[in-house]
Amino acid sequence: MTTSNGKVSIVEKIGYSLGDLAANLIFQTLMTFIAFFYTDVYKIPPATASAIIFAGGMIGAFFNPVMGVIADRTNTRWGKFRPWILWTAVPFGVMAMLAFSTPDFGPGGKVTYALITYILLVIVYSASNLPYAALSGVITGDMAERNSISSYRFVAVMVAQFIVQALLLPLVLILGDGDKAKGFESTMGIFAVVGVVFLLITFITTKERIIPKPDQKSSIKEDLTDLFKNRPWVAMLVLTIFIFITLALKGGMYVYYFENYLNEQALAVFLNDIGFNGFINSLNNFFTNMGFVGFQWPEDAATSGFSLFNGGGIIFMMIGIGFSKKLADKFGKRDVFGISLFISALCLISFFFYSPQAIGPVFASQLVHGFFYGISTPLLWAMIADVADYSEWKNGRRATAIIFSAMIFGLKAGLSIGGALVAGILAWYGYDEQLVTQATGTITGIKLSVSIFPTITFFASVACLFFYDINKKKEIEIEKALIERRLQE
Repeated sequence: MTTSNGKVSIVEKIGYSLGDLAANLIFQTLMTFIAFFYTDVYKIPPATASAIIFAGGMIGAFFNPVMGVIADRTNTRWGKFRPWILWTAVPFGVMAMLAFSTPDFGPGGKVTYALITYILLVIVYSASNLPYAALSGVITGDMAERNSISSYRFVAVMVAQFIVQALLLPLVLILGDGDKAKGFESTMGIFAVVGVVFLLITFITTKERIIPKPDQKSSIKEDLTDLFKNRPWVAMLVLTIFIFITLALKGGMYVYYFENYLNEQALAVFLNDIGFNGFINSLNNFFTNMGFVGFQWPEDAATSGFSLFNGGGIIFMMIGIGFSKKLADKFGKRDVFGISLFISALCLISFFFYSPQAIGPVFASQLVHGFFYGISTPLLWAMIADVADYSEWKNGRRATAIIFSAMIFGLKAGLSIGGALVAGILAWYGYDEQLVTQATGTITGIKLSVSIFPTITFFASVACLFFYDINKKKEIEIEKALIERRLQE
């Protein structure tokens, strides 16, 4: 087996991280806005939107193991995983634009179009992002460098998340001149072009260094058997499902929380008192003086509050990421991940107790939640790369892609379940996008979906770590054993 445990250049770390920025411009949009897009923009009934998100997402999820088998058996002059990043860059951009377009079909045509484009988007996402994720496991065998790569990668994720969660809705209103359908098409067109360019940069700047021996052969049955005997892998699979159920559920429901629960007048006063409105007025004047007369920030408090809420949380997540590597190097990924995730979950409970006028506490809880969740964010994929090492250490065979494919299956399944829950809960509690004021029961459902429900699923994720055996001591043991083994081969 060809291997390298040396340092990875900053250029390569940045180049690799841009691939996640590209993917997350689309992924974060799906996680945060797909239910809103279907119900409030494309006018698909909530129950039907829930079925589309769940069915389409699960089809895409089950494609992941297939893609893992294919990627592990891909052999080109560019490696196993990098070529898939190249081959899928343009299709990924095209499908992103189509999935957020609103052709003027009848009710049945809308449902069919939404289902087909959603399925194709998540399949192409798998074909691109699974090899991308697996690539982190073969760039270097040095676990400290992997922690560093993960930190670069998830700074890029946070940048994409900030763009989507803080700026997408205002951009939609600005570029569409108030027409959300037109605005989504224009915004996703920009995201698609940027994403294609960044994926190509990732392909050009990265290199696969951990290359299995040419005589390493294993059947699909052997790979699957290795997986289900791998206790840390099983723990991480279930954990990943619960993590992304949580992120999709609360992330997708926040826009409804701001538009339907928080008091608009209290929100406007809060934004004015902290100087946000003054900043936006200066920004609007700046664009006007520059000749961009139409580029004016939307005036409604819900849009501004939603953007600031998400943006503040993401900034504090980035701060948390800055602590992640040092804490993981000292205490081990598993323990740091579990403690930070547990504290971030506690912050979510508080949203249940806040009144519609308690704007300050809502924002403060989001900042604290963002900081502690940020510490855990880079560690998830670094832990999955460690699971691939664990499998090689135990079985003498490396099957990086199929291990990552199972994790991305968990991601897709969690995203599908969480996204479907957003639309399904809205339907269950009687949401009607035509109403100015929702029924009391509907408001309760929205409130539960940003507080109690995601707290339960985050706690379930933490519980999975009791079955994850790779602590700090085991990390060091595996790393040393694999280095010695590879030097002898």
